[in-house]
Formats: sequence, C-alpha cells, structure tokens
Amino acid sequence: MARHTRALIGTGALLTASALALTACGSGFSDPAESGSAAGGGSLSILIGSSGDAETAAVQSAVDAWSAESGIDASVQTANDLPQQLSQGFAAGSPPDLFYLAPEALAGYAANGSIAAYGDDLANKDDFYPSLVENFTLDGQFFCAPKDFSTLALIINSDMWAAAGLTAADVPTNWDELASVAQRLTADGHVGLAFGAEYQRVGAFMAQAGGGMVVDGQAVANSSENVEALTYVKDQLNAGSFAFATDLGAGWGGEAFGTGAAAMTIEGNWITGALTNDYPDVNYTVAELPEGPGGKGTLQFTNCWGIAADSPNQDSARDLVEYLTGTDQQLAFSEAFGPMPSIQSAADAWTQANPELEAFLAGAEYAQFPPNMAGAADVVKDFNAQLESLKTGDPQAMLDTAQSNLEAIVE
Repeated sequence: MARHTRALIGTGALLTASALALTACGSGFSDPAESGSAAGGGSLSILIGSSGDAETAAVQSAVDAWSAESGIDASVQTANDLPQQLSQGFAAGSPPDLFYLAPEALAGYAANGSIAAYGDDLANKDDFYPSLVENFTLDGQFFCAPKDFSTLALIINSDMWAAAGLTAADVPTNWDELASVAQRLTADGHVGLAFGAEYQRVGAFMAQAGGGMVVDGQAVANSSENVEALTYVKDQLNAGSFAFATDLGAGWGGEAFGTGAAAMTIEGNWITGALTNDYPDVNYTVAELPEGPGGKGTLQFTNCWGIAADSPNQDSARDLVEYLTGTDQQLAFSEAFGPMPSIQSAADAWTQANPELEAFLAGAEYAQFPPNMAGAADVVKDFNAQLESLKTGDPQAMLDTAQSNLEAIVE
C-alpha cells in the first residue's frame, strides 16, 4: 500500500493494548431450525463499526474470503452508533451473531448473559497480548478475542508544517511547545490542532497531567491534575489554536485533518487507512503526543469480537473469529486501515512494515486504558456531553460530576 507518512520521532515499544470506540447495527437471527445448531451452518450476521470505507472494505473482503472457504454465508453490516444499535438488537431479541464489543460494554452484557464466554476455546488464545486478554476477562473467564488495538499519537500535516516554517526540530515535546506550534499553524482556513470533543481524545491530556479517570481501582476524575488538563485545553480552545472537530464541521478529527480544516490532529493508527482511502493527497507525519506536567501520556483502545449467547451459530462464529484474528489477516487489516495486531506472532512483521508509525508503538509503553467496569460507558457518555461545552464551561464542575458518577460504579 502506498503510504504518505514519515515518522518525525518515535522509539521502540512493546505492543500491549488498544483500538477504536466503534459503531454498529443489528440484524436478526433466522429460526434455529433454518439456521442450524450452534455447530454452525446458518448464515452469520456480523455487526461492525468502522473508521471509514477502508475498514469496511477490509472486513467485508476478509469475511467474503472466509465464506468462500467455509461455505457459510455471512453478511456484514456497518452502523452509526454501536452502543445504541447493539443494545436495541439485544432488547429486541435479534442481536447479530458476531459484533464489535468495547471493553466498557463487556461487564454489562456479561452480567445479563447476553454474550458467550468463548475466549478460552480459541486455538490461538495464547497468542493474544496478556493485557488485551485481561481487558476482556471477567471472573476468570476470557470472554472474547481482541480484534486489534491502537494508541493515540499526534498527526501532522507535513505541507502545512513546512509552510509555517517549522522543521523536525520543532516537533512539540511538551504542552508549551504544542501550544506554540498550534498557534503558528493556525491560519485562514485551518486551525492548528483539532480533535474530538470526547474523553477518548481529551483524556490523553488528563494522562499527561498525571491524572486519569480511575487509578489503582479508585475514582480520581476530579483530581487537580485533571482540572489542570481540562483548563489547558480550554485555554487553547479560547485562543483559537485548538478546536473540536465538530466545531469545524467535521465528524471526527481525521476528517478535519483530511479536509485541511486542521494542521494537526490527535488520533489512533486507524487514521492511516482513512487518509489513504479518503484523502490520499495529504502528506503527514506521526509523532508521540507531547509530555504534560505529569510526563508522557496517551490512551489505548481495543475492541473484541463478541458473540451473542443465543446465537445458533456459535461454532461458525468462533471459526470466523480465529480466521479474522490470525496473523495474515491481522496484518492485512493493519495495512488496510492501520490498527496494530492483537497477537504477538504478528509483532515483528508489523514493526518492519510500519517503521513510520513507530510513535504509536512508543505510546503503548505508557498508555492508559479508559475505565471498563460495568456502567463506565454511561459515565463516559455523560462526560463527553459536558466536554462539548468545555470552551465556555467549568472544568472543575464537569469533573466533579464525572467523579460522582464514577464513585457510584467503582467498587
């Protein structure tokens, strides 16, 4: 695949964990008598979320290849709101057989018996990174296979960078430098830095300040470190050098960056596929996120392949999961849309194929996981709604609300 990236900086790192908060839509099961038993044979319904056309096409191609080999029909659907539409599918008694599932949603679905705990039955279970397995393990049960992972890094438009008179020596390593280069990059028609108005992006600043949502099992959302982080972001928003993607008319940071509305963005490695597919003329570089008062910090994400407990096609679904999480297929996904493979056997090949994305691997050494206990998804959703008004809002009040909500679910 032709790439338009060149790493400005980056150091080697151990692969550990992450990937995207995604979306999806539901489809119903056919009657078990028609679909076959749990041993398979019925048509599989697959529900995914997507970072863009590149991911959608890659998953569809992989599923088509598996179907051709197995002789089992499988339909892939892409949704606009995974949590909502997946929940609706379960509520209606018609969830998909196989679907993307975020760590923060696992506990709730596991508690009500909606999903199958199949991880320990996978032939490749020992190949997954232990930290990823831990993310999807509850009460000693490995529920579902991590499909890939990603961290957040700083994505820089190389042409805008050069036009502003900046060089590799100017890559920001701390908050002051980030504010400075963002100001220099802000010009008519584009802002210096844009990202999503959500904890899944703003949370990186919280980590850099030495904060986080949950630390050592304790809710710490309203810590002084987090207040400092949100105040920093608020100040830059009001200075006009930072902007939320939605305020630029973009659905996410990658779109703001790809359309030229922003010279930099904070995104995960899934952005590489979206840029290659949708904005192939954009030249960009990838750097580690700058340090904050608390040191280096970023967030890492992962989703698993969930299987509905009531699916009549569980064995077929597990077979497809093993295919999709195999070394060759995960490397193909990485080339298509950028995530890092969730299996250790693919690490060397991925590193050799993607030296320009080394900053994402570097971030894996110090990245935080978003909270993933039961109820965390609702807490984050509420926090995200508040962050949309951060430019004029009160960081302390926002974080106090998040703290109260977290305390209610953290044991």
